Amino acid sequence: MTTQPSGSTAPPDTRSTPPPVPDLIRAGVVTRFGGPEVLRTVRLPRPVRAPGHALVRVHAASVNQGETKIRRGLVPELGSPPFVLGSDLSGTVVEAEPNGRFRVGDEVYGIHFIGTYAEIVSVPEASLAARPATVDHPTAAALPVAARTALIAVVEYADLRAGQRILIHAAAGGVGHLAVQLARQRGAYVLGTARAAHHRFLRDLGVHEPVDYTRTDFRSVARDVDVVLDLVGGDYGRLSLDALRPDGLLLGAALDPGVTEPEAHRRGRRYRWLGGTRLTAPLDTIRELVDAGQLSVHVERTYPLSELAAAHARADTGRVTGKLVVTIDDVPAAGGAA
Repeated sequence: MTTQPSGSTAPPDTRSTPPPVPDLIRAGVVTRFGGPEVLRTVRLPRPVRAPGHALVRVHAASVNQGETKIRRGLVPELGSPPFVLGSDLSGTVVEAEPNGRFRVGDEVYGIHFIGTYAEIVSVPEASLAARPATVDHPTAAALPVAARTALIAVVEYADLRAGQRILIHAAAGGVGHLAVQLARQRGAYVLGTARAAHHRFLRDLGVHEPVDYTRTDFRSVARDVDVVLDLVGGDYGRLSLDALRPDGLLLGAALDPGVTEPEAHRRGRRYRWLGGTRLTAPLDTIRELVDAGQLSVHVERTYPLSELAAAHARADTGRVTGKLVVTIDDVPAAGGAA
């Protein structure tokens, strides 16, 4: 316990007392591999808090491209359905590890790589952080996976510097629009591929040259760039090597990157997969950027858990601006949600 100096007043404890944890919880479950129609909202027994975990009442989660691929059976390592989907979360601690990092009532956000489309989740403490104080739960839930990926790409792997040129594919998407902001903060010249309908959005974010990939071969515009962040994969990986300067860096984040490290090396370029991180406390870094007004996430729309299939159907179009959020309870959404 911290002793307050004489004459000082301890700050008020703003933690709210969470309601009792129900025996049965609602959860969004993949019943079989396939399209959005395989998602169902069901009731399951509430989870038991695992050692080293916090039990979190989830107020909101978000939709990531990785989850749509899991739903379609493209990540067989996770096993067969049924299972609860979801990776991001923002919520309130309802049961804490004794002498751990968090206490009951703490508001947190974080990443649990599968299972956050549920009212209650047991999450490792190391995967959680205090949520940004300047945004609500639905907005905070849009950040963890996408912002962490963007941070790893721009700050850790690329170590982007002022004056360098970066091409970001799918720049208006969840990871892309956050990577744009981080790249601009570092003084980089930013090119971004997106449909023409998204170009105003990209210019407002600070993209110097939006490229309409439906009408223009991006290689005719992006030449001798220092870094390419490929969030699309497939043919884009191989073609992106043409846009790089000698010894330029291609960062891949798709399940099908379309290129390998040896292939890039033969072309005199470098390739890295966006997996793992050496960043210390990336969620704390993201919170600090958000609360300082240096990073913002665009939420295109929020959906209640009962409309999870509709959220995934929208994600499957590949035309989302920013992020889609799933509200697990009745926490209201801030601006930008519908």
